[in-house]
Amino acid sequence: MNRKALIIIDLQNDFCPGGNLAIPEGDTLMPIANHLQAHFDLVIATKDWHPKDHTSFASNHAGKAAGEVVTVNEMQQILWADHCVQGTHGAEFHPAFETHNIKNIFYKGVDKFIDSYSAFFDNAHLRSTGLGDFLNSEKVHDIYLMGLATDYCIKYSSLDAIKLGFNVHVIVDACRGVELQAGDIQRALAEMEEASVRLLHIRDLTQL
Repeated sequence: MNRKALIIIDLQNDFCPGGNLAIPEGDTLMPIANHLQAHFDLVIATKDWHPKDHTSFASNHAGKAAGEVVTVNEMQQILWADHCVQGTHGAEFHPAFETHNIKNIFYKGVDKFIDSYSAFFDNAHLRSTGLGDFLNSEKVHDIYLMGLATDYCIKYSSLDAIKLGFNVHVIVDACRGVELQAGDIQRALAEMEEASVRLLHIRDLTQL
């Protein structure tokens, strides 16, 4: 049996308008997420879940501002506004996101010393979230990603999932991007497609 899983990435208050790291139109994904859940055998969600002293926060680097790049543990790190701090309102799911069908929630960015864009591993691939093993235990081969943000967590999650052997689909119009630099979203989509991620749209799901 090949089960299909919908993985909903980071629909949290801080990534929506009014949040500390708001992604344009991030809140418009809530009705889409609620609608899509019925099309899948399994629904999974992720959360950014940072300690307050996380290395990705510009506030933890004297004299640095959000958007700057520093080197931490020999890795380049983009600095961000404080966001999704464990136990805060900003880390909670957006109130319009219906969560009663979610089988499991996976937390990322929990180590203060390293960032974690991917739903599967931290950025150095030192720590697994357990998502890959969970999908295998549930006999899932096909995964469908939606959420925030196209050019970061969606991209890195999809690339890791390909390396783990899953059939990976990204629902393009069920994602929103950061676009720190002009063209980031399109470059991310091209990189995913080059890695054999299938890009599709909401309308395509009626054909599953």
